[in-house]
Amino acid sequence: MKGMKFYSSLLGLALGAAVSTSAVAQDVLKIGELNSYKTQPAFLGPYKNGMELAVEQINAAGGLLGKKVELIIRDDNSNTGDAVRAAEELISRDKVDVLTGTFLSHIGLAVTDFAKQKKRFFLASEPLTDKIVWADGNRYTFRLRTSTYMQVAMLVPEAAKLNKKRWAVVYPNYEYGQSAVATFKALLKEAQPDVEFVAEQASPLGKVDAGSVIQALSDAKPDAVFNVLFAADLAKLVRAGSQRNFFDNIPVVSLLTGEPEYLDPLGNETPEGWIVTGYPWYAINTPEHKAFLEAYQAKFNDYPRLGTVIGYSAIISLAEGIKKAGSTDTEALIKAFRGLELMSPFGPITYRPQDHQSTMGIYVGKLAKKDGKGIMGEFVYVDGKDVQPTDEQVKQWRKAED
Repeated sequence: MKGMKFYSSLLGLALGAAVSTSAVAQDVLKIGELNSYKTQPAFLGPYKNGMELAVEQINAAGGLLGKKVELIIRDDNSNTGDAVRAAEELISRDKVDVLTGTFLSHIGLAVTDFAKQKKRFFLASEPLTDKIVWADGNRYTFRLRTSTYMQVAMLVPEAAKLNKKRWAVVYPNYEYGQSAVATFKALLKEAQPDVEFVAEQASPLGKVDAGSVIQALSDAKPDAVFNVLFAADLAKLVRAGSQRNFFDNIPVVSLLTGEPEYLDPLGNETPEGWIVTGYPWYAINTPEHKAFLEAYQAKFNDYPRLGTVIGYSAIISLAEGIKKAGSTDTEALIKAFRGLELMSPFGPITYRPQDHQSTMGIYVGKLAKKDGKGIMGEFVYVDGKDVQPTDEQVKQWRKAED
């Protein structure tokens, strides 16, 4: 892939340089970022660190278009109205050159619509909902992170191998959880036509009544469980299930659970054998990941989480797109991002022209415990390009747009 660079391999000596915030206005290229920092700190603290590392490396290499890069961050309070107001403020008051960010799927969709209405380029860094690139996709919005469909498609072959007929599903009752379960049901039915879904437990985000959920699952007597809960909800589910010995003999397929943000807090309570997507940062031996890991640890004296990789890769994506476009003009960026290739800590990725989704993948493996901590074992990296729907299907799902 021509022209690909990996910034952390370039400037090990420059890691101590501070991001410039005092440059003359015309010498600054502003990236506006909004996210749910107050409500999702486990993911977004490391994510912010990843962005800061990327900005530092870019500035040490000379910046972009002859300008220093400045990151301007706003909190969206996990509220769609606040998110749109923050996006408007970033554009009208802060005069940012480009927008990125969002974590929760409904927030991402709100800003996706805002980008369409304002005709401004927006890189959705983290929200997982497929609507961002399909049903509600638009020419102004691109998405970095491995989507709900992609991650579920990675897990379904492993679920089918279990050869279990009666499945229960557990999920947070908002866009991300709803779409994950719908995709899992559809894809597992294709792979295993005789499958039945005997229980469905949907909980408000951050407010799961884990004891009641486990009791309802137990009453349904499923052969296997598909879980989409994360963060504190996940920990409550694991604890309640372990106390009742519910998970002792029931296999579980679980989205996101192998991410350090959610796995590390489980500690010795980590449920062994769960099939998960995640990020085993401690055991990835590729050159690009080693360079990223060394740079991050040198700057922060800590280990990266998945959020770190996403934050870092979002800024690097913007940098490569801006360089290719030679401008921050919206139309130039749209043209540049369609088919844009770059190197991430997970290896090469491409932003697909047909739906603006990147091909960033994720790791799939089984949970285990080591020294009282949860780890991902028996893992493999699944490239995002291998779990995409057909172009014909994308055309059906995504509205025609120039």
